[in-house]
Amino acid sequence: MTLAEIDGLGVASFTLRPDHAVDLSLRSGLALRWIMEDTNGGASGINMLQHAVRAIEAGDAQAIVLVAGDRMTASDFRTVVDEYNVITRDYVTPLGMGGPNAMFAMLTQRHMRHHGLDETAYGSVAVAQRRWAGMNPGAVYRSEMTMDDYLMSPLIASPLRRFDCVPPVTGADALVITRQDRVPAGRTAIRVGAIGGSVNWDRHEGDGLRTGLADIAPELWRRAGSDPAEADVISVYDDYPVMTLIQLADMGYAPTGHVRQIADRLLHDHWPVNTSGGQLSAGQAGSAAGMHGLVEAVIQLSGEAGDRQVPDARIAAVSGYGMVTYRYGSCANLAILERI
Repeated sequence: MTLAEIDGLGVASFTLRPDHAVDLSLRSGLALRWIMEDTNGGASGINMLQHAVRAIEAGDAQAIVLVAGDRMTASDFRTVVDEYNVITRDYVTPLGMGGPNAMFAMLTQRHMRHHGLDETAYGSVAVAQRRWAGMNPGAVYRSEMTMDDYLMSPLIASPLRRFDCVPPVTGADALVITRQDRVPAGRTAIRVGAIGGSVNWDRHEGDGLRTGLADIAPELWRRAGSDPAEADVISVYDDYPVMTLIQLADMGYAPTGHVRQIADRLLHDHWPVNTSGGQLSAGQAGSAAGMHGLVEAVIQLSGEAGDRQVPDARIAAVSGYGMVTYRYGSCANLAILERI
């Protein structure tokens, strides 16, 4: 496609300010019929996709580019952490909280007690994703990591260790959304089978051990005509290993409630979860992280993942999770994609 064929733009970025989506469209020379800007962090990618799909279905646009990205220097990162929202700026930052590590450390402690887990359950997420990252040229952490390496890494906020915390990086990602009959020759078409989200303050004010995915996943699997066992590729928003385990359980991968089974499967079965290495190994590029798993799923379904390609990948499930205020994220969403 050429720029002249693009008539829709969705943008997510923390550091684009003071510019906005309209400024980016002008600098890119785009003539648009549809434009949006999303500020929902780890939920931004799937949120923009949901809006874009509906716009295409309604005929509001013919071809939409979704782009997310951030420049994350040390000072940029500090600004985002200290001024993430009004609650953070006015109540959390003055307490000396240096970002969300301490909050998610407390959540991990609660999750550990509730499910009777030890540190190796969370290490299983980091170690398994590092294996995938070793096959991803774009990952910032690519060297092999054993469970002993994980357990020997420095404590950041007990029980979180260095490799439980995402490395901030500069980066961007993008997707093109259009009708099937407009997909260029030679390109693989990926259909959005089902998509939805939940902004649920009951979840935010609860114990943090479940997300809004628990409310929406069963219906979305039904609408997609599929079930969790049929997903060939899974991407979950992995700012911390505990959130990977929670989201996988909420999506239906712990039907008996035994979360340890998820951790063991990640460690021993080469389960295709976060096949880019996820943010824990590939890096968290601000708002781009909200679309990271979505882009990886499309790459896998398109058969373009190189050494990390999942054979015959046809169905992908992608979750988003974001907008931490005092302690937990309040926004969760899920997309189920299928290669046509």
